[in-house]
Amino acid sequence: MADTEVPRGTYRAHPLLVDDAASAWMGIDVLAIGPGTARISMLLRPQMVNGFGIGHGGMVFAFADTAFALACNPEGGGPAREREHITVAAGADITFLAPVMAGDRLTASAEHRAGNGRSGVYDIEVRSERPDGTAVVVALFRGRSRTIPNPALTLSGAPTESRA
Repeated sequence: MADTEVPRGTYRAHPLLVDDAASAWMGIDVLAIGPGTARISMLLRPQMVNGFGIGHGGMVFAFADTAFALACNPEGGGPAREREHITVAAGADITFLAPVMAGDRLTASAEHRAGNGRSGVYDIEVRSERPDGTAVVVALFRGRSRTIPNPALTLSGAPTESRA
């Protein structure tokens, strides 16, 4: 199945992001989504830089992590908090290859690499397009996923299927 193109500026286009205040604050745009894939973008704002004047690593990590989450949970439907099972991060790491600066437009492309049962591995490439038009890969993120019963349903007392 091909990616579904999403109109720019619609970060709430996916149910996973409807209640995601962090992604809303970051200004994340969902550009495309499909089974095991996602492409998002955001403008790195001055509030997102560290004391060295470069993009805070936590901002870049959170941005890549959002692409990871969307690739793991591509289906539409109702609000994410109402799904019986969700796919979450079991672990992740990032390699920073080049600094990013306020004014850079970041794009993250996520792709499912391997999976078995409830576990999966996803690679996310983060690119930066500088105001002068140059583009460079700035980070590589690898996420390891796990599908679990939705804790929002478990904690609310609703019955869930146990799949340990």
